[in-house]
Amino acid sequence: MKKAWLTIRSAFLWAASGLHFFIVCMFVMLMAIFIDPRKNDRPQRIFFRNILRIAGVKFETQRAAGFDPNRTSLFICNHVNIFDPFVVYSAVPQFLRGFELESHFKIPVYGWLMGRFGNVPVPNKPNRATLEIMDKRARKALDSGISLIAFAEGSRTRDGHVGPFRKGIFGLAQQFGVPIVPVSILGSYEFFQTGNWILYPGKITVILHDTIEPTVVVATDTDQLRDRVREIISAPVEEFMRAHPSAQANS
Repeated sequence: MKKAWLTIRSAFLWAASGLHFFIVCMFVMLMAIFIDPRKNDRPQRIFFRNILRIAGVKFETQRAAGFDPNRTSLFICNHVNIFDPFVVYSAVPQFLRGFELESHFKIPVYGWLMGRFGNVPVPNKPNRATLEIMDKRARKALDSGISLIAFAEGSRTRDGHVGPFRKGIFGLAQQFGVPIVPVSILGSYEFFQTGNWILYPGKITVILHDTIEPTVVVATDTDQLRDRVREIISAPVEEFMRAHPSAQANS
């Protein structure tokens, strides 16, 4: 009975959220043609937050005392599922853009939209030349006051745990001397697991941890910085999973 109810509920929520996404996304795209997305942040933020509401999940943000909401920063987050961009954009209280594979920018309409919104292309086949172009674009975004979000695992979790972090984004942060804000997403795996289309009732909590100062970022060994940030992000995720073992039963 419960499985049948979850199936019917999920089908309805996917249909409702998909319809909402299509209609509002068209509206946002039209606005982006005529208005700089930076001057149009509020409608985008409402749109992203409503995606979560319509998908049937509750949402909250917790800010550590040492988090500075006014500083352009590099936000590093665990990667859970396709809802991550909506979750992070709803939680971070400033204009935010992300890194996206360069091939995605070639997708009709979507690619133009990502470029117009200011996402930073990541080369599918990195080499010295393409990485230099990516660095310049990231530097330009940060210099203009746009914070960036990176999912350092590089792929979505399949078991809810935080996977190993890639080192490149931390070298970039050291090169630029930019503050790092670790971000933990809790409850999203329990809500929706990659490979399983069921949407489970629940709540997503985003923790914005203390800002790591540029002086610390630059002075720390890259591997140690990566491991430190991963530990900060993964600690509450692991604690949450121990307290909510039902996720393993659903997967």
